[in-house]
Amino acid sequence: MTPVLEAHGLRFSYEPGRPVLDGADLALHAGRRVAVLGANGGGKTTLFRLLAGALAPSAGEVLLDGAPVVRSRRGLTALRTQVQLVLQDPDDQLFSASVGQDVSFGPVNLGLAPDEVRARVEGALAALGIGGLADRPTHLLSFGQKKRVAIAGAVAMAPRLLVLDEPTAGLDPAGVEELLVTLAGLHAAGTTPVLSTHDVDLAQRWADEVAVVVDGRVVTGPAADVLADAALLRTARLGPAWAPAVHRLLAAAGSDARPRTAAELHALLAGVAQDTGVRSGSAGGGGGRVAP
Repeated sequence: MTPVLEAHGLRFSYEPGRPVLDGADLALHAGRRVAVLGANGGGKTTLFRLLAGALAPSAGEVLLDGAPVVRSRRGLTALRTQVQLVLQDPDDQLFSASVGQDVSFGPVNLGLAPDEVRARVEGALAALGIGGLADRPTHLLSFGQKKRVAIAGAVAMAPRLLVLDEPTAGLDPAGVEELLVTLAGLHAAGTTPVLSTHDVDLAQRWADEVAVVVDGRVVTGPAADVLADAALLRTARLGPAWAPAVHRLLAAAGSDARPRTAAELHALLAGVAQDTGVRSGSAGGGGGRVAP
């Protein structure tokens, strides 16, 4: 199946002789959730900006549905109707006076009819759970609300790929969980989310595939395989994920359980403890019945 978006041999430098990316390849397919991992300053954001057309590579190419993206106004517009990038800091993206105006900016600039613009804005705000904020000034929002408004602005463009740069940065644990629920809803509705993070455990629980940006290149594979590669993670200045180690321990104990979240692991351990307690109680009870 042809990827929605593909990078071949991307090379990019901010300074001569110091490439941030040096032959990076990445394929993003519809429906496949991809987490892009790497150290801070390792090239994740640069990769995303290249994929979204915000930067031009010095070598290599970006393909949309198998065809090279042409860096003309028409070509970049075609790219951005299919692929939307949400920046890490929402203040870099929000500029309108109110939430509704900000979210409507993209659809208005597509030349859509007013009724279609209104429907898209209402749908995006509802998808992000912020329908009540439409008339609020953007500068009075909390950081978490700004994050949601920035994502809503991208969702209003009805993209096939939603590329999010460090979307959980600055959020508290409850905010992270709420965001993941939102992304699950968008995914179920047909928008494929792609996110960058340096949280390997988040990638383990969320992603179908993981792409690690390391030494200017990208190593991609199934999440379970890539996150079990301790040497790769060390090279990328990332800590190990706990889930692969737990899976190996469970397999050694004869269990095929594969918990991906702390809650799933807790439930598994609670079930084991309860089962052990029941069996111990039964043994004790049996001993009591046969005792004189």
